Amino acid sequence: MRSRFPNKWLPYLLLLPTLALCAIFLYYPVIQTFRLSTYRAILMGLHRKYVGFENYVRLFTSSDYIHSLTITFIFAVGVVVLGLSISLAIALLANHKIRGARFYRLLLIWPYALSPAVAGSIWLFLLNPTAGVVNYFMKVLFGISPDWLTDGRLALLAVTIAAMWKNLGYNIVFFLAGLQNLPGEILEAAKVDGAGPWTTFWRVTFPLLSPTTFFLLIMNLIYAFFGGFGLIMVMTEGGPNKATNILIFNLYQDAFRFHKWGLAAAQSVILFIMVVALTLIQFRTTGRRVHYGGQ
Repeated sequence: MRSRFPNKWLPYLLLLPTLALCAIFLYYPVIQTFRLSTYRAILMGLHRKYVGFENYVRLFTSSDYIHSLTITFIFAVGVVVLGLSISLAIALLANHKIRGARFYRLLLIWPYALSPAVAGSIWLFLLNPTAGVVNYFMKVLFGISPDWLTDGRLALLAVTIAAMWKNLGYNIVFFLAGLQNLPGEILEAAKVDGAGPWTTFWRVTFPLLSPTTFFLLIMNLIYAFFGGFGLIMVMTEGGPNKATNILIFNLYQDAFRFHKWGLAAAQSVILFIMVVALTLIQFRTTGRRVHYGGQ
């Protein structure tokens, strides 16, 4: 039986506060950002000159911006692919029924509760070339002591690992929830049929986890493009030599350090379109392999 409101205007009245907040703090800023991207703006955008698509042309003809775009995709692949793979492996181990399992699971989740600034500071100390724990073990095991944050390639690797670690708890929570809600009879049937652990995982467990995996794929993609700012700000500030200057950090620098508001607005529009496009591609490709009937 369908429920009905006593007054046809009551649903709209109840939605009005939410719509008003969305309009003020979401829709209006988005429209203004698109508009500002077509201007050359200075002094916090108070003085503007209409330039059309000149800001976009400047970005895509800038070697620094293309470099930042490349670095961002490398960073995103590391965070999404490696991060999800490691998270799933840990979740599979944490799903075993052992003594103190709840305590161990809690320890796995806590990094996500840290702020990006705190997480970045932790990794800054861990990777310290003289007093860091990482270099201590590297020296003992391999006889080397790399300077993680002054070498461009190592710096990108370091911030990627830090970003993966920061989001690890989030991924593990969802993977654990998915694993604990798998239908036990299907897993038992696989064992009865003689399937080994590896076959069971690839033929049964992983396909049944497809809704969870797909959701985390989208969320980690968004995190990789927008959530790495705090870590990079604390650890490298985009260096050395712009080796970790991902798009979101480049946008911040142009807006708040160099006060190129029109250029920064154009970058935010490009970043928004990129994330939307990649998400739609994932829905068109990966989304077709998602089966919701198994959970």
